[in-house]
Amino acid sequence: MSILRSIRGEARRAFIARGDETKNDIIFKHPDSNIRWGTQLTVMADEKALFMRDGKVVGTIGPGRHTLEANNFPFLSMLIDAVTGGNLFVTEIYFVSTREFSQIKFGGPIGDVRDPGTGLAVGTMVHGDFSVRVTDPERLVIGLVGLQRTSNDAFIGWFKNLLLKTIRDHVARLMVKKQWPLLDVTSGAYTVEIEDEVVEGARRHIDGYGLTVVRLGNFTIAIKADDEETLKNFKRDTAYSRLAGGFQQYAAGSAMLGAGEGMAKGGGGGGGGGAEGNAALGGAGLGVGFGMANMFMAQQQHQPPPQHPGAAQAHHGTPPGAAQQHGATAAAAPAGAGQSISCPSCNTSVPTGKFCTNCGKQLPSPEAAGPKFCVGCGNKLAPNARFCPGCGKEAVA
Repeated sequence: MSILRSIRGEARRAFIARGDETKNDIIFKHPDSNIRWGTQLTVMADEKALFMRDGKVVGTIGPGRHTLEANNFPFLSMLIDAVTGGNLFVTEIYFVSTREFSQIKFGGPIGDVRDPGTGLAVGTMVHGDFSVRVTDPERLVIGLVGLQRTSNDAFIGWFKNLLLKTIRDHVARLMVKKQWPLLDVTSGAYTVEIEDEVVEGARRHIDGYGLTVVRLGNFTIAIKADDEETLKNFKRDTAYSRLAGGFQQYAAGSAMLGAGEGMAKGGGGGGGGGAEGNAALGGAGLGVGFGMANMFMAQQQHQPPPQHPGAAQAHHGTPPGAAQQHGATAAAAPAGAGQSISCPSCNTSVPTGKFCTNCGKQLPSPEAAGPKFCVGCGNKLAPNARFCPGCGKEAVA
């Protein structure tokens, strides 16, 4: 068994390539830094191999199968280990894929975001996936070596945190700048605008690392279910308060509505049980509803009552003749049963009719006589009035 392990070890040292288990890694570091002279290096079509020493990139080898010798790659002469007599060179080899890597999932909290419509600060979160592509392998490896993120898992974790920070900053800024309601954001109404802003912002942050975010997918900003319900109730109460004329009016109306609905839906367990009890409760509920309606009506501004035609004419200085003509037109309707008239014989106020109920003399017809108007102010006078109630002048027959 020891012989087989020795043979496999020698084979690995003679041939350097990615293993199948690392094909989907964006970055892969070869575990051995002591490389034999003449080793066969295999680089896939969508990757590059970088040789580093002391934190610097010494050389890069592109796709293909290569023999690691100074005749083929002069930069290898700078890596020779003199102690071994030139049989080994010391270097760190990084394989960096240059194809697009998609459907890398991410997610996490954004933090409290203040809703512009309600002023409430609500905890938000985001999740989705993204695709990334390496644009400059040398920049990437140098940056990751400095950050000590040279393994693929460490790189992905670092990049997800960077993307989440970018999303957090840009979502908060967009909501404040554009006054987007949080419920609209979580519904997906602004997903395209947010994605574009986040991708552009992430590119500005990671360009220095030789990376680019190609696109975001399944991008969702969410809040907790109870926070969503709170926002919806707040918006509903605000809208109803505006309709009712104020929050106190809405609160009182809501209480009355609740009482009315409870009474209308009440069971028959009271003193007036059965159908009669339900009917009574339903009637009470309707009464409460009407009370609430009257309360809302009271909030409206009352219109001023219309002025009397005679008073308006007197205010504007209308001539008495014109006032009488207008009054005659307005009083064209027949007299009612409750009207009275002054008897011309005994000057007694008696009900309208054909004969006086006091002296028996014939009374003038109200239609023939027509209404009386004050010659001073134009006010309409009662049939038996002797003086004007408006200006005190004596009435003229």
